[in-house]
Amino acid sequence: MVDRSKKYKQQNLQLLWDLPSVPRTAGGSHPAPLPCSGLCRALAAQLPVLPRTEVTFLAPVTRPDKVVCVGMNYVDHCKEQNVPVPKEPIIFSKFASSIVGPYDEVILPPESQEVDWEVELAVVIGKKGKHIKATDAMAYVAGFTVAHDVSARDWQMRRNGRQWLLGKTFDTFCPLGPALVTKDSVADPHNLKICCRVNGEVVQSSNTSQMVFKTEELIAWVSQFVTLYPGDIILTGTPPGVGVFRKPPVFLKKGDEVQCEIEELGVIINKVV
Repeated sequence: MVDRSKKYKQQNLQLLWDLPSVPRTAGGSHPAPLPCSGLCRALAAQLPVLPRTEVTFLAPVTRPDKVVCVGMNYVDHCKEQNVPVPKEPIIFSKFASSIVGPYDEVILPPESQEVDWEVELAVVIGKKGKHIKATDAMAYVAGFTVAHDVSARDWQMRRNGRQWLLGKTFDTFCPLGPALVTKDSVADPHNLKICCRVNGEVVQSSNTSQMVFKTEELIAWVSQFVTLYPGDIILTGTPPGVGVFRKPPVFLKKGDEVQCEIEELGVIINKVV
């Protein structure tokens, strides 16, 4: 695993500890590197430094009120499915119980034989809002993180009446991290390189500029229907290159390693077991 702590420090990475769903440091577990100011204070106070092997990185948000997901939100992802680009956002959800940390294992459920990868930009909401205007939407954003929207395609596409929920929400199907990067630390969330690697091979490579509906539009759309609360997560869709649309289809198997990476946000690495 690449040590990216120096890169994060250079970006003046900060964590929002006042969000109710953001886990605090406890029992040797920490969700992400300390903010720069906190790191300086820790060094000055000569606090003990834990070896990396003794630290477990948690998801930046562990039990949000909602995990809102967006389908077919990259133009080329629509093309690989031979479906038209949607005229309005396609919304579904994952249960919060699917969330795991950035380096936790993804468990293949015995109920599915078609588990697939999806790298996504995740938006974390920072304050309560309803009927939010797109022009005001970024004021409701706490920050961004990397998400792996693991998907059981058999349950998503053929079973459960083709309703997506069960195929998206098995335990461990939503790794998040490695940190919550505040919005002021990201130059442009809609111009970030985004990629996914399986066993070192690049399977998805795109840019968030290819999103059909940008963050502001998604927040405005979703908040028409539900109240957004601090800690809520919006997964903004995946670019092309998923396994199910390959010829022949390719799915994850035990022993695989999936790396999801977004420019300026970092990389999460999940072993498949």
